[in-house]
Amino acid sequence: MAWKTLDDVDVKGKRVLVRVDINVPVENGHVTDTTRIDRIVPTIKDILARGGTPLMIAHFGRPKGQANPEMSLAQVIPALSAALGQEVALIDTLVGAEAMTAPTGPVMLLENIRFHPGETANDQTFARRLAALGDVYCNDAFSAAHRAHASTEALARLMPACAGRLMQAELSALEAALSNPQRPVGAVVGGAKVSTKIELLENLVNRLDVLVIGGGMANTFLAALGANLGASLQEPDYFDTAKDIIAQANKAGCRVLLPSDGLVAREFAAGAPHEVSVLDATTKLAADQMVLDAGPDSIAHIKMAFEGLKTLIWNGPLGAFEIAPFDTATVAAAKIAAKQTRDGVLISVAGGGDTVAALNQAGATDDFTYISTAGGAFLEWMEGKTLPGVAALEGKRA
Repeated sequence: MAWKTLDDVDVKGKRVLVRVDINVPVENGHVTDTTRIDRIVPTIKDILARGGTPLMIAHFGRPKGQANPEMSLAQVIPALSAALGQEVALIDTLVGAEAMTAPTGPVMLLENIRFHPGETANDQTFARRLAALGDVYCNDAFSAAHRAHASTEALARLMPACAGRLMQAELSALEAALSNPQRPVGAVVGGAKVSTKIELLENLVNRLDVLVIGGGMANTFLAALGANLGASLQEPDYFDTAKDIIAQANKAGCRVLLPSDGLVAREFAAGAPHEVSVLDATTKLAADQMVLDAGPDSIAHIKMAFEGLKTLIWNGPLGAFEIAPFDTATVAAAKIAAKQTRDGVLISVAGGGDTVAALNQAGATDDFTYISTAGGAFLEWMEGKTLPGVAALEGKRA
């Protein structure tokens, strides 16, 4: 690894500035999903066990550099305190001396960092003010690592820095899945539109042995090859792009697996009457018909493809998984991958977009090797982009 972890840094007797992501859903002032909070607990407890004092830095929403009570991190304090098993003190100012003399405790949280315009501007003066609050910097927010902000990028270059346990796990999982995978390696890429995943697909076809394309984006590929898919979601402006990606894949030796059949309906609704239709270049659906999921033959082909893999990356559903029965392919494929992972024959890493929700629906989440909740950062990593927050840590070699 090209970056230090908590194992490489002495935090005893030191204040550790920990960049975390606790941008959790809140309704009526109460946190409704503690997943992101739960995931930072190991890092905070590790710092405490090593004799350090954690001062967490986090954002909440997009206040655009203005203090906004509706986006105060005070709302997450009860859930955060419960997860850590002790009270967390909220520091509501960034004025250096005042912050340093504010009420302290074993664990502290700085008020929403995005209340300050210097954060998103990656302002160096602002970063130095942050650095003055602590002795060591620990980044545990991979999900914010694609942002070149003061608390994710500049701060790491101003003081001794390392990756937290969540960041360490995320980077290790992604490196194992894409940078140095056990081969053969495959990926599932689904979702609504090709236009949002062009860079992802272009990067993956040069790294994979098998690429499974599903969801609405598969319609665009099938239509580009000649299929008439009626009212199905598709992007005619990207037919040429789809053809180019297939050509790149063929040149790179990556097999592209498109649906060979699909569930076709005339209404986008739960339980809508549907039929199975063959999907190929000769397909001609009626003007009011739409493909809403991959069919049984496609699922069988996906199963065979998975059985030949040692590493699988998953991003996006294979159909309209939000409504039954058009979640069938996503659930079936997820269960296949989960079983292979459980059996110890597959390394499976998933993340981004609706992926976590789809895998939760399939009951497969706990069996995957690693599930990322990072969203945009996960996608940009898969696209082969340099993430500023990671690059800043890479300069701090162990």
